[in-house]
Amino acid sequence: MHRDIEKVFFSEEDIKKRVKELGKQISADYNGKNPLLIGVLKGSFVFLADLVRALDIHCEMEFVACSSYGAGTETTGTVTLTKALSLDITGRDVVVVEDILDSGVTINFLKEYLLSLNPASVKVCTFLDKPARRKKPFSADYVGYTCEDAFVVGYGLDYAEQYRNLPYIGVLKPEVYA
Repeated sequence: MHRDIEKVFFSEEDIKKRVKELGKQISADYNGKNPLLIGVLKGSFVFLADLVRALDIHCEMEFVACSSYGAGTETTGTVTLTKALSLDITGRDVVVVEDILDSGVTINFLKEYLLSLNPASVKVCTFLDKPARRKKPFSADYVGYTCEDAFVVGYGLDYAEQYRNLPYIGVLKPEVYA
């Protein structure tokens, strides 16, 4: 598995440090509140688990699943919601937790969906922001790292459901997915 990685962008140590910083920032912003963190499955689960442990406030968690990628490396442009929310978010402060903000297609769809459910607020926290790939404009409220345009895996990010368990973010060798 590790031999499929061309280079490491963010080490396990880098990730731990940055998640702790994000946790501190979100805790300060939501001090005295009880935000609902909504993880976007499957990619965000590792980041969300670490992030909630870095928070020093009360919070709740929920999950949604949607995708515009399927099994490929490029967005199809069509978003499918495969797991909707199972609780009422009316009047709640919501923080959407994403693994990567890439084309902007999925997150724009998801934010519109959530806003239609009348929350008090919706903010987005993404571990990686890859603005070079943006097809729909979007800016996250909390960003772990800005990432250059490369096909990255690890720390929850996958290629064909593989590599999520890598403890770092690495660039997948093109011959693996070509």
